[in-house]
Amino acid sequence: MGLMADSLDMLADSIVYGLSLLAVGAAISRKKKVAKMSGYFQMALAFLGFSEVTRRFFTQSGTPLFQYMVIVSVLALIGNSVSLWLINKAKSEEAHMQASAIFTSNDIIVNGGVILAGVLVYFFESKLPDLVIGGIVFAFVLRGASRILKLAR
Repeated sequence: MGLMADSLDMLADSIVYGLSLLAVGAAISRKKKVAKMSGYFQMALAFLGFSEVTRRFFTQSGTPLFQYMVIVSVLALIGNSVSLWLINKAKSEEAHMQASAIFTSNDIIVNGGVILAGVLVYFFESKLPDLVIGGIVFAFVLRGASRILKLAR
């Protein structure tokens, strides 16, 4: 679940990055509109994710493969770290760029969480660490969405 949450979050980020690129050079009102769309999109993903974590908690499902969780998350961590470095290098105060920085910062934290979940799944041979981290990931997504909506005001 943690890896799925991370991948959905990355999908949302890539859409937000695309929207942010469309806003480059646009009026401030359009940039704020793009940031708002990004925030609402992230919020919708968070609520869908929470429902999936809840469903998996109350149904029978196997223990996730910790190797995939760790390997994919390490690769994602490297990519997100480079992305955040590039975003911060631009030193932009505009809402759409700050939204991108928030998403990427959250992703780095999430990547670390999924790696931790993979290690805990291995040691405890249980799906619970994955579900807990998945829930935490979606909480980060929801928090990021709220921050972005505040920026877009």
